[in-house]
Amino acid sequence: MGGGARLADRVVRRVRQFAKWLVPGIRVKRYVALVFLGVFWVALGAVLLADVVSVGILRILYGVVWLSSWISGGEAWGLVVTGVGLVVGGLYCVFLGVRATVRSVATVFLPRGDHRLAELMVQRRALGRGPRIVAVGGGTGLSTLLRGLKRYGVSVTAVVTVFDDGGSSGRLRRELGVLPPGDINDCLVALAEAEPLMTRLFEYRFDRGDLKGHSFGNLFLASMTGVAGDLVSAVRLASRVLAVRGQVLPATADNIVLCAEFLDGSHAEGESAIPAARKAIRRVYLKPPTARPLREVLEAIAHADLILLGPGSLYTSVLPNLLVPGVADALRRTPAPVVHVVNVMTQPGETDGYRASDHVRAVVDHAGPVVSAAVVNTQMPRNELLLARYRAEGAVPVEPDLDRIRLMGVQPFGFPLISEAELVRHDPARLAEAVLEVLDRLAGVRHRVGRVSVINP
Repeated sequence: MGGGARLADRVVRRVRQFAKWLVPGIRVKRYVALVFLGVFWVALGAVLLADVVSVGILRILYGVVWLSSWISGGEAWGLVVTGVGLVVGGLYCVFLGVRATVRSVATVFLPRGDHRLAELMVQRRALGRGPRIVAVGGGTGLSTLLRGLKRYGVSVTAVVTVFDDGGSSGRLRRELGVLPPGDINDCLVALAEAEPLMTRLFEYRFDRGDLKGHSFGNLFLASMTGVAGDLVSAVRLASRVLAVRGQVLPATADNIVLCAEFLDGSHAEGESAIPAARKAIRRVYLKPPTARPLREVLEAIAHADLILLGPGSLYTSVLPNLLVPGVADALRRTPAPVVHVVNVMTQPGETDGYRASDHVRAVVDHAGPVVSAAVVNTQMPRNELLLARYRAEGAVPVEPDLDRIRLMGVQPFGFPLISEAELVRHDPARLAEAVLEVLDRLAGVRHRVGRVSVINP
């Protein structure tokens, strides 16, 4: 059927639908006629009023011109001064009206006396122009990355692990039957634009009583889950409260247990039990293996410009997300580069003795050949006191064996990335800059990424 025939068919259907309203007995035609009569009267009255108002305005204008001419003695400069005065006065009225309107709208979104509306508008516009980045992981590693990316005009989706069974999250999971909210809370705070007091509130951890060990953010998400019905809806509502820049998504909404098989053939169940065993890990797996991925997670991966795996605990934060059925397949199908951000320190009980290439190989072994590049720290720590503390715990800096990664068919990118302020970890600003540079190199074009001011760093 050609375009003309389709248009004619659509018109006929619309006419038939309209004709149904004219069927006798449904008592509609009389009211339609009444509406048309009312519109006619309104139009007629408006014409009459416009005529009267225009005559009045012309009389006022003639009066102003006569007064101006009388004051100036008939000189032209009087009319010029009067015209300029009218223009200036009119512009001033427009300015006052626009300013009052903007302030009225701004008070709905910002507290009284807060003048950050322009900054918020710049940030929102920058998000619409920047690349779409999906960051997969959990723990402090992912929140560190998100804090760095928040400073740039990028659209971030954080896919967060929900397999924790220790600490505050584990207690809430056992006592209330909710998905563990701890890593999600950390990511929400990392991407928050809300008042500093609000983010400090979500980070606050009780130190006495029955709530000892719980953070307010975890309790808030658990409570919101009961109100909203599920964790996904709770995260959306919390994102509004914290004015999150981007979105935070759990990898799955199903209650799943993370398990591990060790090289000696033994097994461990539970995220906290895996590193506690202090054994070399062969693989991790989900129990049951039938977890369903969120539709929003698969859509974010499909439309991303860059996908980041890590940083974070390799076997208990990064890899579990890739084991959710459908996620690894989505990573293989996406045209976006998939980049593994290698940790800067080994983790006792998980990656003892691992080099950078071992981290990449673990991802490939669990998810298949999805990794196209790796971001590796090449800066060795110099704070001997910190290093001694890490060595006492069994952790050492990860060796940046870039050549071995290259032999695996993965493109390595080495950068100085660490911060030694209190712990040896990724520096958020350096990591974000490195990630965006890798995106530029892999994509072959310069993305429109600009640094934006951070309201709540």
